Amino acid sequence: MSIYIGVGGWVYEPWRNNFYPKGLPQKRELEYAAGNLTAIEINGTYYGSQKPDSFARWHDETPDKFVFTLKGPRFATNRRILAEAGGSIDKFFESGVTRLKTKLGPVNWQFMATKQFDPADFGAFLELLPKKIDGIAIRHAVEVRHPSFANKDFIALCRAHDVAIITAGDSEFPMMADVTAPFVYVRLMGTQAREKNGYPMSAIKTWAARARDWAAGSAPKDLKLLDKLHPAKKRDVFMFIISGAKEKNPAAAMALIDDLNRAF
Repeated sequence: MSIYIGVGGWVYEPWRNNFYPKGLPQKRELEYAAGNLTAIEINGTYYGSQKPDSFARWHDETPDKFVFTLKGPRFATNRRILAEAGGSIDKFFESGVTRLKTKLGPVNWQFMATKQFDPADFGAFLELLPKKIDGIAIRHAVEVRHPSFANKDFIALCRAHDVAIITAGDSEFPMMADVTAPFVYVRLMGTQAREKNGYPMSAIKTWAARARDWAAGSAPKDLKLLDKLHPAKKRDVFMFIISGAKEKNPAAAMALIDDLNRAF
């Protein structure tokens, strides 16, 4: 099992002279971020295709055990009929994402808050998601934000496809903590500017403990599940500090990493 902790992206002006040391060249920001975090969620892939050479460069500029998760393109998820997303999904995987090699983590397919749960159409979308590309196993996660998804039928559908449901922590969106895949994907959105580490240490310890529970194969006892079925298997956990007081997100991620390192 492995627990990966990170933030969204690495190019953000307020992190300069804050997270990044003063005078650090911008071209070395990824290298520095990867030396202090264990994962990064790439948001740019949501808005458009990246170049194959970019994925290869990101692979080469980061440590061996570092992981990138990718946002799937909005052209696949922001549509009325999800079953028609095949072309956009294919184009995304043809853009060179596998040049990340073993550093390719799960793909986050994010849906708008207005998108409601249609079992047949959503099931058809999950059928389109490839299990393997260029010999590399592809893991998928879905980030849904409409209350209609908070039901057992959605849980069962994702389990049938080994697709993770992203747990939206400390946000306005429904938080679903049911495990539906061999890994867990969490996005925390509640950092605050007044907190040195974005979160108070009590919250850092709470989320670190939940990450350990998930990784060990159990379920955090303080989070409600929609379906009591919970396979007891060790699993990877991907946890990202997103939104909130974004200038504090690297500090929150590093505080989580520090707490986890002390525990292990």
